[in-house]
Amino acid sequence: MLGDILLINDMHKEAAQAIFERVTKDLEQKEERYRYIVGISGESGSGKSELAHALGQVLKDHHVRVKVIHTDNYYKIQPLLREEWRRNKGFDNIGIEEYDWIKIHKTIRDFKEEQECMIPCIDLIPEQVDKLITDFSKIDLLILDGLYAINAPDIDLRVFIDLTFHETKINQIIRMKEALSDFRMTILQKEHEAVVSLKPMADLIVDKSYQVVNAEDHMNGA
Repeated sequence: MLGDILLINDMHKEAAQAIFERVTKDLEQKEERYRYIVGISGESGSGKSELAHALGQVLKDHHVRVKVIHTDNYYKIQPLLREEWRRNKGFDNIGIEEYDWIKIHKTIRDFKEEQECMIPCIDLIPEQVDKLITDFSKIDLLILDGLYAINAPDIDLRVFIDLTFHETKINQIIRMKEALSDFRMTILQKEHEAVVSLKPMADLIVDKSYQVVNAEDHMNGA
């Protein structure tokens, strides 16, 4: 998103390094020029974009050409109309199906096929959706981040940040994307329910102390 505020710090860089090591191990088992995709999901303020960009920088430092795509740019309803739409349709319609999955699938397909692709990009200042063109033939690895990113198809490594919107409230205030009104808090609760439903899909968990652990070990309490 254009105009987004990123708060990248050491914990994001350390988590990114751990994820990079897993990606490197996976790629050793793949054929040359394999089109690898990392997905990163978590709730608002959990550090999805920071982690995605930190991972992108680590990959770049190791001469991997990487593209970060924010799936929160792929909402069906544009930002200026979304609040009214949600008020009219009701809170039960908030969740995974708000994404335009057809466009997300096309973006992934264009990456896999090394095609030129038009992608949406929200400019947060005027709250409008711009269209950007990227040439995936020059990209080796794709990172998708967003609330529901790991629900996308063909992802090789799914990363879930295990922090709730209650635990990340200070980050939301600092970034000031939206005022924390009662309406916004209800939205965050509904998004929480939708995001948590994706946790069983994860391969790696970024826990509450921002340590990266295998999802199976995390689920077993190891």
